Amino acid sequence: MGYSIIQKDFYRECGKYLSAFQIFKKCFSPNLHYVYILRKAQKHHRKPIIGTYYKLLLRHYQIKYGFQIYPETEIGEGLYLGHWGQLVINPKAKIGKNCNIAQGVTIAQSNRGRHQGVPNIGNEVWIGPNAVLVGNISIGNNVLIAPNAYVNTDIPDNSVVMGNPATFTENVNATASYINHKV
Repeated sequence: MGYSIIQKDFYRECGKYLSAFQIFKKCFSPNLHYVYILRKAQKHHRKPIIGTYYKLLLRHYQIKYGFQIYPETEIGEGLYLGHWGQLVINPKAKIGKNCNIAQGVTIAQSNRGRHQGVPNIGNEVWIGPNAVLVGNISIGNNVLIAPNAYVNTDIPDNSVVMGNPATFTENVNATASYINHKV
């Protein structure tokens, strides 16, 4: 059966695919509510009336919940925002599927230097609280970024990243038990 991207995002939260009514009931959680509005804004961005409505609604909830994720941001299915509050993602960033992003995370653009640009994040990446990813860097698949890490360099697949400046160690099980209910 073909599930919608919203159903896949909500699956990450509870481990089962939900009906439209069940999704509506779950929307009382600020992080799930924001993901729902974000996905609607992404889906309808080319439609003048409904697209504008969802962009305005998204802007309202950006201010209310502290999430700054734009409809232009490319985000794969299975997005999981573990907690709500103070999250900033550059609209040009690219994020793969089955990614977990915690509170306080910043995914930002660098305007100068050898890493001028925005991050490109792979699949199955767990980004811990208050981590900062900045610049034209590539984060591989199956990467765990520890809380408070400052990442401004490329990270290969299957790595655990920590520190400021970030260092990494290779680990095939980097995100085992961190990323549940993969889609």
